[in-house]
Amino acid sequence: MWSQIQGRDSARPSSSTEDLPWRELARDSEMRRPALCFKIHGLAIAMVATIAGRSAFPQSPHPEASSSPSASPSATPIVFSERTLADLKRLREAALTSDYAFKQVAHLANNIGPRLSGSIQAAQAVEYVAGEMKSLGCEVQLEKVMVPHWVRGIETAELTQFPGQAAGTTQKVVLCALGGSVATPPEGITADTIRVRDFDELESLRPEKVSGKIVLFNHAFDKQMAAQGHAGDAYGQAVVYRSDAPVAAAKLGAVACLIRSVGGAECRIPHTGQTNYKDGVPKIPAAAVTAEDADLITYLVDQGPTRMHVVLKPQILPDVESANVIADLKGSEHPEQVVIVSGHLDSWDLGTGAIDDGAGVAVAMETAHLIQQLNLKPKRTIRMIAWMNEENGTRGSKQYEKDHASEFPNHFAINETDGGAGHPIGLNLKAKPEVKKILEPVAKILEMIGAGTLNLAEHVGADTDPIEKADIPAFSPMQDNRFYFNYHHTAADTLDKIVPRELQENAAVVAVAAYAFASAEQPLPR
Repeated sequence: MWSQIQGRDSARPSSSTEDLPWRELARDSEMRRPALCFKIHGLAIAMVATIAGRSAFPQSPHPEASSSPSASPSATPIVFSERTLADLKRLREAALTSDYAFKQVAHLANNIGPRLSGSIQAAQAVEYVAGEMKSLGCEVQLEKVMVPHWVRGIETAELTQFPGQAAGTTQKVVLCALGGSVATPPEGITADTIRVRDFDELESLRPEKVSGKIVLFNHAFDKQMAAQGHAGDAYGQAVVYRSDAPVAAAKLGAVACLIRSVGGAECRIPHTGQTNYKDGVPKIPAAAVTAEDADLITYLVDQGPTRMHVVLKPQILPDVESANVIADLKGSEHPEQVVIVSGHLDSWDLGTGAIDDGAGVAVAMETAHLIQQLNLKPKRTIRMIAWMNEENGTRGSKQYEKDHASEFPNHFAINETDGGAGHPIGLNLKAKPEVKKILEPVAKILEMIGAGTLNLAEHVGADTDPIEKADIPAFSPMQDNRFYFNYHHTAADTLDKIVPRELQENAAVVAVAAYAFASAEQPLPR
């Protein structure tokens, strides 16, 4: 998953964070592990219709949805009752002592493993999460989704001719096929290699300079930008080459396309992710080489003719039936109104999908677990969704839109946690600016774990995008993102990258925010 960060501003209820830009946060003593919120999320809590101008929901016979505004123009409607605020504190404390989320992500990552859409592991993960949610007392549905079935195969490359070459030698190149890539011929492709930095440099070349060649796009991920807390922006600048470079190279007659891996690690590990072909343009094999290999190829190409042999043998198989897992804890007063907590269940196949996005699914599951454990009764339904196929198609969210679009007016708020498990410093919100003021009591409860910041954002996540477009408030944890892309979409996305305490903190943020929405005394403006 990816999405460029587009924060609008931030509000800090606590003076302790007033002097720090929100993306440069984090407790230095705990920043040895990956973290992130590059898929920036938004959240909103709302005022009554008299403040916002109109209600998010049609008039209802329920007292909360139809209560009259105060006769006094200076009166401030109560959004969170004292009981709700007390329950939010209980949720926070319970989350910080629970190992439920860690056990869930451990099972997904270690027992089941990589969960690429269409795989046996993805199917097993659907059944596992459904069973866990049923055991908590949720009403569970498996909603059918047809997903692509792309299978990685043999992938090798070597430099066969290059300046200064010792007789009879080659140099290995470490790479991985991009998701959705077509295969090379069985014997592979051997061709001269050229390198460009970006699309502009490619377009400046005459077609005969590109035709019949392997093109390397050596566009580097901005590690300095990431170190300053803007890893999402750095990713957004670089990931366009993963998605669009093969088409750009094919238009000029290239026989294969390589990109520099999109990430901050320099441990000679490649970074996969989906590429996009275009109708009417030849589909050429596409792969990501490691940062070190991109620099090697560039060094040699700049010295003289360099040839490479590439073998990629992925398979594109027929679509497979899979499912979104939908698990409801029914609301006590407004069961038709829904607050969603979610993560995506599928993952790429190189690692075990711990931070992307087993952690997000586990946090969503923990929300239901904590509410049941504390015997809380939210006014509105809390719906846990484990999305399928975020990584290479977002078909799960598109299917949910088809199946539930008529119910969107009764979707009260939405969450997707898809940024790893790093320390959260608050909430990303997609809502009206006045929402931050309304949420201050909730943020204050989260200050104790260093998560009291509120930030308005333009976008939430890939799976929530169709619901966002219906103007439904959205939210997610705001996480330290400096190291996330060292591991994201690589073989290093494994359970050891998750710090259990930080996972608990993320669970606290999501559970507190979700329950606040589900128990708000007033409807949300849109």
